[in-house]
Amino acid sequence: MNTYHYADYKTILSPKNGMNIYRGCTHGCIYCDSRSACYQMKHDFEDIEVKRNAVQILESQIRRKRQPCMIGTGAMCDPYIHLEEELEVTRQCLEIIEKYGFGLAIQTKSNRIMRDIDLLYAINANSKCVVQMTMTTFDEDLCRIIEPNVSTTAQRFEVLKIMQKAQIPTVVWLGPTLPFINDTEENLRGLLDYCIEAGVRGIVNFGFGTTMREGSRDYFYKKLDEHFPGMKQKYIETFADRYECRSPNHSRLWAIYRDVCGKHKIMHKMSDVFGYMYRFESITSQTSLF
Repeated sequence: MNTYHYADYKTILSPKNGMNIYRGCTHGCIYCDSRSACYQMKHDFEDIEVKRNAVQILESQIRRKRQPCMIGTGAMCDPYIHLEEELEVTRQCLEIIEKYGFGLAIQTKSNRIMRDIDLLYAINANSKCVVQMTMTTFDEDLCRIIEPNVSTTAQRFEVLKIMQKAQIPTVVWLGPTLPFINDTEENLRGLLDYCIEAGVRGIVNFGFGTTMREGSRDYFYKKLDEHFPGMKQKYIETFADRYECRSPNHSRLWAIYRDVCGKHKIMHKMSDVFGYMYRFESITSQTSLF
């Protein structure tokens, strides 16, 4: 059952035009950085905080902008958590973005995004819509352990292929790569094969490893004890309390990654990928917002 509460906010868009409608998540990913104490969520992570009047606030902010731009979503909390099926706040926000001719760069791990493909298509027809899909592990059984309550990697791959047919550009966020768990060449090549077959424009990859800090580390270690006996001790011995936990295989995996992306002309330099995603492109001449 979805549990949630409302909270009052004055803005929906960040200074860089990022939009997080929800705070918290029910996908259950064992490595989730958003659980970190530094984000100061004063509520249980699975008790979703919904920004009251989010749609109306978004429209007000968009109307005040001098010209259209790209709106980003999903940087902190997935716009397609389970609760979205009930509340449809993400869909209503997409309707506002489409109404005013803005672009969209939306990030998710869920095939619930398929519900809104009509709006994604409409946005892309007039400006640009980039669908960003996070992919962590090629192994479906492992995926169900480390990302238990969300679409599997194969299901996300199917979304990417559908977007390809609809001529909606896609970007994959590759990772995190969990040291000693999915930091293998087999895993990397499997995910890259998906990216190649789905014709993704670019890949976001901050390196082969994961991050941990207060809050997220506690949850991660608890799940390691449940599913990977002895692994927590290996992490403690290897990384202590470090924020960045880089895979011992990083250099080898990075060389493979760079080689494959280069051969298949997939954008992989961070500046290129982010530059593409957040560069507004108008297909038709924009009318005045006023």
